[in-house]
Order: sequence, then structure tokens, then C-alpha cells
Amino acid sequence: MGNNELSAMAHLMRRAGFGATREELESRVAIGYEATVEELLHPEDGEAVDIYEFLRHHHSQWKPGTAGGLGQSSWVWRMINTKTPLQEKMTLFWHQIFATGVSKVDHYDEIIDMVDMFREKGLGKFRALLLEVARSPAMIFWLDNNENHAHAVNENWGRELLELFTLGVGNYTETDVREASRAFTGWTIEPKLPRFHMGRWDWYFEYRADDHDDGEKTFLGRTGDFNGEDII
Repeated sequence: MGNNELSAMAHLMRRAGFGATREELESRVAIGYEATVEELLHPEDGEAVDIYEFLRHHHSQWKPGTAGGLGQSSWVWRMINTKTPLQEKMTLFWHQIFATGVSKVDHYDEIIDMVDMFREKGLGKFRALLLEVARSPAMIFWLDNNENHAHAVNENWGRELLELFTLGVGNYTETDVREASRAFTGWTIEPKLPRFHMGRWDWYFEYRADDHDDGEKTFLGRTGDFNGEDII
């Protein structure tokens, strides 16, 4: 086992995970670089983290609700203990791209649900991931799509979808922003129950057909009765 092999494996594990111990590096060099890459790309074949091992000792983390400073603890524990580091690294990557925060959402459980979705979908097709983001109550609230109505269009989600998440500045027009936003009218959150003593109840996506603008729209040169799925 040469130093070059160890160095290459260490580089891979830093980029595709959070680093590795000397013992783990030697073990991975023994099975080979290509085999390690295949293992990283298929977390479904790996050993899942037993999150209940953490929750048994820190049960308040199960539903942190709006309790300050608690929501990230279980995720940090996952990063440290994961046997599928690329999956967790991509979870962190997508959270940085599709950023939401408790500063506005004020609901750790919804942020955690979104992070869990990144873990499940993060190595799959981008369109499927983006559809889940569009249906995420955390993102809907973060970018005000719960305030996007057929009779009063809110362009916040539609603009960020095009500017930050997909096409980039210069590749769409203001008309495209408006039409995309119209297509996402009615994509909202179920009516929320009042807080209980531990914080908020769970939020859920809801599509309201009676609040959707079903008129003709022209988006990126194409015309039709577009809904959100068509835009994505």
C-alpha cells in the first residue's frame, strides 16, 4: 500500500464525505478506489445510521419544534456517524443551495423534514428533487408561495426558482418570472393548527385547485395551461 494510494483515497473521502481515519483509509485502499466510488454512489446498499441511538439519549431532539438551538444536533450526529458519507455530504450541499432557515420558518421540524428529503433524493434526478423542494412547507413559507394566489400573484418563489435554482440571471425574462409564478398559484400549506406547548404542529403541502390560475401562460417561448410541474 503506497502513500499515493492513501493520498488519493484521503482526497476522495474529503471531497465525497467528511474525511476518514487512517484505519478507514487503509480499509478502503484494500478494496480499491473504483469499488469505494461505487459504494459511495449507492447509499441504499450501505448501513443506515440508527438515529434512535441518538434520540434515546437526547429525546428532546425528536421534535424540537421552535426550541432554540436544538434542531441541528441530530444532523451533526448523523454527519459524524454516517456509513454513507457522500449521501450526507450531498444533503449538506443541497441544504446550502435550497437554503431555508429557522429565522423565518420558526419551525425546526419542517427544516429537518426538508433535510431528510435531501438525504433521500439528493443523489437522484434533479427534476425530482426540485419538485420535492417546491412542495416543501419550509420552502413554501420561506419564499412566500403560501401568499401566491390566483387573484394576487406573489413572484418570490417563481423568481428564485429561475434566478437561483435553475436558469440563472440573463436566461429568462420578467415575463417568464410572472408566468412561472402564476403556474405555482395554489401550491401552499394546509391550514396550520395553533401552537401547542412544545411548539408548532407539523405542516403539510396542499394544492388548492380553486386558488390556481388556470389561464393560458407563456413561459420560455411555450404557451399552455401550465401548472408548477410543467414549469419544472
